[in-house]
Amino acid sequence: MTTATAAPFRFFALQVVRTARLGLSLVRVTFAGDDLAFFASAGRDQSLSLFLPHPGQDAPAVPVELGDGWWQGWRELPDDVRAVMRSYTLRALRADARGRTTEIDIDFVLHGVEPAAVAPAGPASLWASRAGAGDRVLLLGPAVADNRAIRFRPPTGTDLVVIWADETAVPAASAILEQLPAGTRAQVWLEAGQAGDIQDLATAADAEITWLVRGAGAGTGKGTSASAHTGTGAPTALEAIRAAQLPSAERPYVWIAGESSAVKELRRHLVRERGIDRRAVTFVGYWRRGLSEEQLREQPE
Repeated sequence: MTTATAAPFRFFALQVVRTARLGLSLVRVTFAGDDLAFFASAGRDQSLSLFLPHPGQDAPAVPVELGDGWWQGWRELPDDVRAVMRSYTLRALRADARGRTTEIDIDFVLHGVEPAAVAPAGPASLWASRAGAGDRVLLLGPAVADNRAIRFRPPTGTDLVVIWADETAVPAASAILEQLPAGTRAQVWLEAGQAGDIQDLATAADAEITWLVRGAGAGTGKGTSASAHTGTGAPTALEAIRAAQLPSAERPYVWIAGESSAVKELRRHLVRERGIDRRAVTFVGYWRRGLSEEQLREQPE
């Protein structure tokens, strides 16, 4: 396969090497491949485009030989042939002694794969729930460590980091927390669909982490742990953050990511009601309720 470069990004032909279940609806998939020697990322909330094969295909169909014209070529493939493309964030990478990347991890939220699911699983959830060693994928990712697909960029002098993420953005938030320097003050809210999806998170930061478990109450943790408490129902993200007393700070920085309408609502609250400088708020809509990724990409800017 000929790989194409779209600096600072390029295609990487990868294979699954192992999977690990992280929770009731979370699975981590580890990928490797010779192409990863050219993969470079500074981590944090690094975005990636993952191309998956349809059932019955042994590899995703993407005309990478078209170089910079791959997008149009991919769009012109028949619907039942064209690889499924989904956006994810890098959870972790590992490198050899020479600094060359050897493995990367991507965490998948599984929707609709359980027997009693109300809605059927989407193609990415279905693929991840069945992924096994040797399965082939294609990744459009960074060839330059500091690239525009990294959005978490606190300004110099930031004295408080505020984070909110729903379950689709928890992998990115977790990677951010792992890289925060010791002593960094952080106030963090993370959403989970159920208490079984709460994770212990490692961080050197002085981080207060609150898990919002929909329908089951809230759990709070300091640093690396959190616990869930049963209740009449978890508050919404806006309710939880509006009710919170944020630590005093002269230069707070906010990173919020997840469902688009929730992200916009939170940004409005933090800027208008909290008075945080809008230039110090990074907000990213990872998905939009009621729309598939294909539909979302077709929406006007």
